[in-house]
Amino acid sequence: GIFVLGLPYALLHSGYSGLFLIIVAAVLCCYTGKILIACLYEENEDGQLIRVRDTYEDIANACCKKLFPRLGGIVVNVTQMMELIMTCILYLVVSGNLLSHSFPSIPVTEKTWSVIAFVTLLPCVFIKTLKIVSKLSQLCSLVHFIIILVVMTYCLTQTHRWSWAKFRLSIEFEDFLVSVGVIIFSYTSQVFLPTLEGNMKNPEEFRCMLNWTHFFACVLKSAFALSTFLTWGEETKEVVTDNLPSFLQALVNLCLLTKALLSYPLPFFAATEIAFACISRGNHARYRSPLFALSVRGSLLLLTLLMAVFVPHFALLMGLTGSVTGAAMTFLLPSLFHLKLKWKKLTFLEKCADISVFILGFLCSLAGIFCSIKGLLEIFG
Repeated sequence: GIFVLGLPYALLHSGYSGLFLIIVAAVLCCYTGKILIACLYEENEDGQLIRVRDTYEDIANACCKKLFPRLGGIVVNVTQMMELIMTCILYLVVSGNLLSHSFPSIPVTEKTWSVIAFVTLLPCVFIKTLKIVSKLSQLCSLVHFIIILVVMTYCLTQTHRWSWAKFRLSIEFEDFLVSVGVIIFSYTSQVFLPTLEGNMKNPEEFRCMLNWTHFFACVLKSAFALSTFLTWGEETKEVVTDNLPSFLQALVNLCLLTKALLSYPLPFFAATEIAFACISRGNHARYRSPLFALSVRGSLLLLTLLMAVFVPHFALLMGLTGSVTGAAMTFLLPSLFHLKLKWKKLTFLEKCADISVFILGFLCSLAGIFCSIKGLLEIFG
């Protein structure tokens, strides 16, 4: 995702440990993805695994069914919706920013550009299946590879500027925490995994798919972050494409705009599916109503625009929300649910791994909350 463009800046503040974090984050996110999907299955009398749950919500309800049958699902749904809606809003904010930088001569504010970008997303209200979203995501991936290729090709022409001396041996704690957040959240995908696995033609290949995608993501991110940081060193900006010369920057900004707009449908589709399930529970006829579906999608679409335009300091607020929801959905809940549902069947090492991931997720969440609140307090004086 767009978080990848912040990896060189994260490397600037984390030094050699940043490269190690990119690898560790890939391993941990791959692991929590697997244990989350494992919670969807139970063994039957013949020892065969049967998919008895369909969503993240079903897993949460199964864990809380003895004390609070619906509480787990409500918490998960609220958390998922917050993260997904915030992600959609981020893409609108980023689109407005990119358009304003691409056409600086036009006297239009970033918020107005965000509204213009929003107009191109109106067809999202007609998306009904994950198949359409997957096609858009394929185009998004293609654009993403073009961006990475352009930036890395330029960096390879600047190898005479490379120096390992640019890496920092000593790091500041708060800067390091910011780097941890950027690196970890560049891998997060747990919100989409139950739906993705359920729609696969061959679900038994899910674990293999997860291994390979995280492996290639790790290699690509390491190579990208390393080559770009060695090129610009201390001058590396928060979004590394801002370091490019002007003739390349305009091209890359337009590619980034395309990527942001193509990225929007996936979290938006996931958010609408959760909204449908919550609003129309027990009323399936209403769920199938085209007018009802359009009204829900339209309302969510409008909500993302209003928040993108009218909420001040959205980036910091998203950092605060992401520290809570991102860490919870990626580390805390998968490990907690796995321990709860599979405790009797887990080995000692598996239990230790789940507990370690839970503690790590809790610490990451606290650190992110601390940094975000501190940033908000500094702005509000």
